[in-house]
Amino acid sequence: MENRELTFGEKACGVSFNPGNRLDVDAIKTQFAAIVDDLNERRNATQDLEVKRMLSIAITDAQTAQMWAVKAVTWSH
Repeated sequence: MENRELTFGEKACGVSFNPGNRLDVDAIKTQFAAIVDDLNERRNATQDLEVKRMLSIAITDAQTAQMWAVKAVTWSH
């Protein structure tokens, strides 16, 4: 990664952690980071507490999906 501060989504999805240097892991984490960034921007833009709550849940679920996706592509017996 270039020398810049990570976005919220990049931090939340751990894009800088890929000890195997796998391109598929990078792609998955980058795509989910973009989704999390979008959801976070929407959360920051609303004053509706229920919408904020729903977006927080969506962010958490996106992080969970990203972790399971990485687990799946790196799985070995």
